[in-house]
Amino acid sequence: MSDVLIMLHTAIAILGTVVLILALRVEPLIALLTGSIYLGLATGLGFTGTIEAITSGFGDIMTSIGMLIVFGVLLGSLLSATGALRKLTESLLRVFGAERSPYVFSTTMSSVFPAIYTDVLLVLTAPLGRTIAPRIRRDGTAAMGAALILGSELGLVLVVPGAGALAVAGLLGVPLGQMLLFGLVISVPTALITTFLYKQVLARGMWNQDTDELAPAETPEQEPEEAPAQSGKLPSLGISLLPLLLAIVLIAAGGIAKVAGVSTGPLAFFGDPLIALFLGVIGAYLLAWRSLSRQQAGDTLGNGLRECGSILIITGVGGSLGGVISKTGLEDILAGYFSTNALSPLILAWIIAAVLHVAIGSTSVAAITAGGILAPVLGSIDVAPLLVALAAGSGALFAVHVNSNFFWMFQRLMNLSTRGTLKTCTLVTTMASVVSLALVLLLSLAW
Repeated sequence: MSDVLIMLHTAIAILGTVVLILALRVEPLIALLTGSIYLGLATGLGFTGTIEAITSGFGDIMTSIGMLIVFGVLLGSLLSATGALRKLTESLLRVFGAERSPYVFSTTMSSVFPAIYTDVLLVLTAPLGRTIAPRIRRDGTAAMGAALILGSELGLVLVVPGAGALAVAGLLGVPLGQMLLFGLVISVPTALITTFLYKQVLARGMWNQDTDELAPAETPEQEPEEAPAQSGKLPSLGISLLPLLLAIVLIAAGGIAKVAGVSTGPLAFFGDPLIALFLGVIGAYLLAWRSLSRQQAGDTLGNGLRECGSILIITGVGGSLGGVISKTGLEDILAGYFSTNALSPLILAWIIAAVLHVAIGSTSVAAITAGGILAPVLGSIDVAPLLVALAAGSGALFAVHVNSNFFWMFQRLMNLSTRGTLKTCTLVTTMASVVSLALVLLLSLAW
């Protein structure tokens, strides 16, 4: 099949999925599977190949992040039950106020916690974002959701030790210290500017709570407030946050160890996100058992496991669409279409990464592929490799949408409709991509 037809069928599958969900109100699970089946059959994978691509895509996502999602949700549920999230929310509101919270989250998450992979970071922070959102004067869920997206995605591709930033820096031969410093120079202003611009968009009436948010489900964090007799037994904020801090410190240490080339031994083992989150869950469970009761701790775990179900299913099916797209060879086709030309190398790097991200749905893969395409020609162009790396990371932020498992996980964690997720996740990453490109181009003028 020709390259043009593969690209055409991919566009039809993605647009058709969006239309089914938004216009025809089809459940995302059905729409995603329909789009995946169409794409596989239309691009010549055949019946067996299409099924294998769908199942392998689902399985690959579950293998890489399935247990991380489970442990992250359970940790968040237990922290809610012991009052940690409520107390932390109150502390943040006292220090910064509700209206500044989106700025605090977007900048802190992107600059301080890039070692924590996006899926894990989102799972850990979503309960806190949901708790703060009602305190914001207008459209709090949208504002906090956008902040969480920005914090998770910017650190991934622009700031070392984010996985995408590390890979692109390695491909282009950029010193990691340089990538860290100038990644922060781009990511922090991008977070602040994009958050400000997004709030201006919200102020003009874009958000509709009735259609963009789902009816809130019963959540575990309500339990301590509904049982005031237990409140005296709840631990202090510092003690209740220890399991979360333990997980974060271990994950960060593991990321630093990986950068240093340490891939075996206790530090690499305990710094693995799976082990770190599991230890955090154990600590939070024991704390809940002691502070509340064995029954309440068990009920909280049960509620958390029920909450995991829908998140895992929709995330996995999003991975199925990505798996089919990968089997079509679209990534190689798009890479072949790009070569150095009259465009600025920085704009070209941004375009390559943006197109790849829209097509294949992986932020880190888009950044890495764009870097790989341009790496062979860096010697023949008069542009610093650092700037190309930053431009590729900037383009890879563009438009997280329905072919990304992150999109669907965010939807479930923030309790949004698909329309609302497009207005937050997709819109804010598009804005951040454009803002960060402008900053990279400004930086290039001073280079």
